[in-house]
Amino acid sequence: MVPQAPLPVSSDSSRSTTPSGPGRPKDLAKRAAILEAAKALFAREGFAGVSMDRIAAEAGVSKLTVYSHFGDKESLFSEAIRNLCEELLPDATFKVQGDVGVRAQLRQIAEGFFAMVTSEQAINTHRMLLASTQADEHLRQIFWESGPKRTHDIFAGLLREQVAQGHLDIEDIDVAARQFFTLLKGEIYGRMMCGLLGRLEAGEIDRHLDNTVDMFLRAYARR
Repeated sequence: MVPQAPLPVSSDSSRSTTPSGPGRPKDLAKRAAILEAAKALFAREGFAGVSMDRIAAEAGVSKLTVYSHFGDKESLFSEAIRNLCEELLPDATFKVQGDVGVRAQLRQIAEGFFAMVTSEQAINTHRMLLASTQADEHLRQIFWESGPKRTHDIFAGLLREQVAQGHLDIEDIDVAARQFFTLLKGEIYGRMMCGLLGRLEAGEIDRHLDNTVDMFLRAYARR
């Protein structure tokens, strides 16, 4: 939450390229720097172990600038999760692409999703959330809404469009979306979370993704 004491005067205002008064756009470069710092620090040290002062210092901005962009630490954490998802699995990936077949698009989504959930930042953040001394239920809910639920919902939207266009035959869209992502995680993700498996070879990943997409289509491709 925002501290009760007055926030310090910004020390980086002289470097700002965009005025930050009411109704004016904020400096996107500073916003990006804050998000990069937050993603790295939250993943490495946990939510409770990172202060807004530390994030500001890592990003090279003032604490006032951090609060100006994100309001409080929980909002910054939420946006950091969304940003990581968008970085590795952009929303545009889930738009129906007329010049790309269903299998090719599912394969593209599978590759982005697998890279996202097995990234060092994602693995470390998930471990942090599972540690009861570092995360409470509210924080886990923020993570769920900003990450897994966001990805599920946008993928479910794509499946609905593909069903409407006659490419897929799915009775329960939400179940199918959950199945797809669960298959992609598989045993591999569980072993990584337990620290029993490191990075896979590219060929192993390709085989896993191809098998998952093919299995999904055997169940839901229109015949």
